[in-house]
Amino acid sequence: MLNIRLNKNNVTLMLVLMVGIICGSIAGAFFAFTHDLPQIRSLENFRPDAVTRIYSADKVVLAELFVEKREPVPLEAIPRLLKAALVATEDRKFYKHSGVDLKGIARAIIKDIKAGEFVEGASTITQQLSKTLFLTHRKTLVRKIKEAILAFQLERRYTKDEILELYLNQVYFGSGAYGVQSAAKIFFEKSVKDLSLAECALVAGMPKSPSRYSPLVNQDLAIKRRNIVLKQMRDVDIISVAAYQQALKEELHTNGRKLNTAKAPYFVEFIKGLLENELGSTRVYKSGLSVFTTLDYRKQLAAENAIAKGLVDLVHRMQQRQIAEPAPQAALVCIDLTSGGILSMVGGKDFHTNRFNRATMALRQPGSAFKPFVYAYAIEHGFAQNKIILDAPVVYKGAQDGKDWKPENFSLDYKGEMTLRHALVISQNIPAVRLLEMLGPYSVAQFAQQLGIKSPLGSDLSLALGTSEVTLMDLTSAYSAFPNKGEKIKPFGVLEIVDRQGHVIWRAKPQKRMVMSRAGAAIVTNMLEGVVSEGTGRQARILGRAVAGKTGTTNDYKDALFIGFSPSMIAGVWVGQDGGGSLGEKETGARAALPIWIDFMNAAFQKEPHQYFDIPDDVSQIRMDPVTGLPQPENSKQAVVALFKKGTEPSKFR
Repeated sequence: MLNIRLNKNNVTLMLVLMVGIICGSIAGAFFAFTHDLPQIRSLENFRPDAVTRIYSADKVVLAELFVEKREPVPLEAIPRLLKAALVATEDRKFYKHSGVDLKGIARAIIKDIKAGEFVEGASTITQQLSKTLFLTHRKTLVRKIKEAILAFQLERRYTKDEILELYLNQVYFGSGAYGVQSAAKIFFEKSVKDLSLAECALVAGMPKSPSRYSPLVNQDLAIKRRNIVLKQMRDVDIISVAAYQQALKEELHTNGRKLNTAKAPYFVEFIKGLLENELGSTRVYKSGLSVFTTLDYRKQLAAENAIAKGLVDLVHRMQQRQIAEPAPQAALVCIDLTSGGILSMVGGKDFHTNRFNRATMALRQPGSAFKPFVYAYAIEHGFAQNKIILDAPVVYKGAQDGKDWKPENFSLDYKGEMTLRHALVISQNIPAVRLLEMLGPYSVAQFAQQLGIKSPLGSDLSLALGTSEVTLMDLTSAYSAFPNKGEKIKPFGVLEIVDRQGHVIWRAKPQKRMVMSRAGAAIVTNMLEGVVSEGTGRQARILGRAVAGKTGTTNDYKDALFIGFSPSMIAGVWVGQDGGGSLGEKETGARAALPIWIDFMNAAFQKEPHQYFDIPDDVSQIRMDPVTGLPQPENSKQAVVALFKKGTEPSKFR
């Protein structure tokens, strides 16, 4: 009997101890998550207090980032449709939950586990307010737990309408706009109370990704996002079908004023997007950071001047051809070959009238500027640059959607047998297509993406003619492996970020990777030098420097490009019209884009030493006839110096 009582006592004691341990653990965990949480009573007095400055590499202040003067407005002054649009878009159960949507969190966790990373946040409006004002932007489990605890506290202290009012007056809406009143004035030059249904929907859609959906950055994306919000409003019967259809048709009229702008504005906008994604908009605009970038301001001015001059000359030629109201645009990006740092960036003719960055955002066909990837893949797989290929008419049965395809040379003439080098130098289409057929379009597309092309590439023979759209940034950086000894570099714009106390909180780590052999890279560079010395890029000889590159022109003269490099830097230029219209007859890459590149490089070369391209030990230099590929004597006038992998040099007989 005594033993039974002792056993029962032991069990009771163990249960008490276990309960104590569990309660203690819960209390400890709660304290760990809450001991450093801010007092929510300070929320109403929250104010930004410092300016973030963006510097060029040569210490020029490019921009100062700060919060626009806040103009808090009471909830009743905010249009009903704006409030309803925000709730429908961001948190449909806002008036039902207690700060956290448990079902939404469970659904998000499942998606995150499947993806192996944070892909869905499931944050309520209350949680977003907590994060915006009190927490870091980094997606971690600890931050999400703290966010939820703060959301519960906010819900206990404030009513739903008070939380919504605080949110609408504090959250970031892009382009320096904090709060709905600031957003209304910056985007539409009107008070928030005067916003239309379509404008309310646009503003309500901004918090999801302010830097991406700002109508001052990308009007097309802003309209797409607005239309999604309108559909959500229609789906939950906030608006009628008629109102929905009418709002879809409303044109977007944004603020045309010249706001306080930065030096190198397209680059600064590009950097702001990176900073907001990495650190969160709250920290960027309120923490007083010093952001040191890779931009060389002297080269930036050279780029802006070259673009301006080139477009003036082009408009004059278009007017002479009686092209009504010509509106050409241009973009330029220059990258340091040693590090990958972006030295200059121009995204268009005038940032004040159109903030769309054509250097990083526009997807356009590269035309013949894609051909070097085809020839590079061939060189890497055993082809020598003197290999003979036929330039003659050809028909590919059923090659395009079951229909026959007959590619043509730009010049509409055919020159018979020639070397790979000569075919690239004079940019003949047929040899490039024949070569791609030998190599396989899919393999070449994969190779181009290894070099840095991120956009999808077609796997048909037209790929050789540059029919797959790419960004100028990707195209330019993908060329970098040629002069860079086979090493791909990833472009970047921020060197270092320093906080107000002088602590480095972020530092760039240049990313490089070998994507082709050193010998192959040197041979392709040598072939592209031929484009300048004897081909479509002859004008660049005026620079008197070691340079190489490739022109590009698309059908109907819609796009003109030149991607070129020296041993130390690479620059790409694109010229075209946003709507895809023709620049006019004969406005090729050599005529519309190359002069801009030459003007820029001429200025960029000032105070730069002369440099020469790398020639590896396993490569031979041979004087040869560029058309026949046969060796030539020293005194031959038509000979060029061509590079070959040792053991593949041409003999006297083909």
